[in-house]
Amino acid sequence: MKLYSKIIFLSLTLSILISCSASDNNATSNPSNYEQYGESFTAMPKSEDAIIYQVNIRAFSQQGTLNGVKAKLNDIKDLGANVIYLMPIYPVGTLNSAGGLGSPYAVKDYKAVNPDFGTLEDLRSLVTEAHNMGMAVVLDWVANHTAWDNAWITEHPDWYQHDPESGAIIIPPGTNYNDVAQLNFDNNDMRAAMIDAMSYWVYNANIDGFRCDYADAVPQSFWTDAIATVRAIKKDQSLLMLAEGSRVHHFYEGFDYTFGFGYFDALKKVYSENKPATTLQDANASEYANNYNNAYKIVRYTSNHDVNLSDGTPIELFHGTKGSVAAFVVAAYMQSVPMIYNAQEIGYASRLGVFTRTPIDWNMADATVLAEYKKIIAFRKSSNAIKTGTYKGFSAANVSAFTMETATEKVMVISNMTNTTANYIMPASLTTTAWKDAFTDVAMPATNEIILMPYQYLVLKN
Repeated sequence: MKLYSKIIFLSLTLSILISCSASDNNATSNPSNYEQYGESFTAMPKSEDAIIYQVNIRAFSQQGTLNGVKAKLNDIKDLGANVIYLMPIYPVGTLNSAGGLGSPYAVKDYKAVNPDFGTLEDLRSLVTEAHNMGMAVVLDWVANHTAWDNAWITEHPDWYQHDPESGAIIIPPGTNYNDVAQLNFDNNDMRAAMIDAMSYWVYNANIDGFRCDYADAVPQSFWTDAIATVRAIKKDQSLLMLAEGSRVHHFYEGFDYTFGFGYFDALKKVYSENKPATTLQDANASEYANNYNNAYKIVRYTSNHDVNLSDGTPIELFHGTKGSVAAFVVAAYMQSVPMIYNAQEIGYASRLGVFTRTPIDWNMADATVLAEYKKIIAFRKSSNAIKTGTYKGFSAANVSAFTMETATEKVMVISNMTNTTANYIMPASLTTTAWKDAFTDVAMPATNEIILMPYQYLVLKN
């Protein structure tokens, strides 16, 4: 807490001291030395309108730099994304490194740009250009742990958790993350420094929010203080806050979204273990049972940097290009905010390194797959029913089927999630609806049965 040495009146001093609560000790000091760079972003999407595009900077371009990302902003825009989520931009530790170039989640300096990626000016230029195109930019934030050669280790060893017997700083408990050291959130000075570092990027790079790594492992009280602080910086612009976690508490802390881990696992099993498509309805219900007021606050995906490397690309996981698109349309439309991992939209079949550089060959783009992604995203952006409507499930063993409905619009999604022809029996309550193909506006004939080719999907509207 600051010393109010310039306060003249004792009564004012006393009132300030009395009003200071424990949460004040956890909040950052007023970063008055930071001046706001850039202008507020006037096209910030509402939380339900977001289409999130995750960028692995090392892989995204041949250069593996922020400028390499900037050079392809038009392509991200054309896809329909309006939120760019950059994986960690910070210098990476080398002590006890996980190998290769090291994990981007082993942060050596919270207030610097990895020189391999470029400079602060490069980041500013990227953010400004994205804003000019109507896209927000959020940074990946790693609050739970630091690299072993982060200066905090030597300057503030009390900011870390220690083994009670040996006294040594420990890795995150219950993990094998040997390249990182566990921070101590009981230390108020560390918490203040962390929040100050988050504030630094809002001020100095004009970013629009954070995707917060490993959020479930960080105390609720920290996120409450941190989010309140960074949200207060831009008085005339909201920020998007994504928790890489699944706790309902994250919404009380101020996050806009949690991540659909359970839904993704269920989606994989539909393909890999021949689980019925009704499994997805169950997974959806389970995730929303853990969310308040049923708002669409779960980010869903068919790929991200973790699963792409460990489990496989969407092409691998969902049985080729057609299967991957059939999975994506369900994940993107079933009460969700969709996230795309760079290059999945072109049907890219190669896994992307996280600890090494494996540049995407954008010349390998499958134009048919890209057209499908654009079509799916464009309709989602135009449909209030998909974004905010009431969900009802009508799935069968091989077919994921559901409706999303508002007072003025009803949409039905029907996706064959198998490599065999499927006969889907329309529920009686839906057979009298005057359906049209959502993408072509062509009227669909009334029918009790729909025959779907392998991995075929339909999106209907009335």
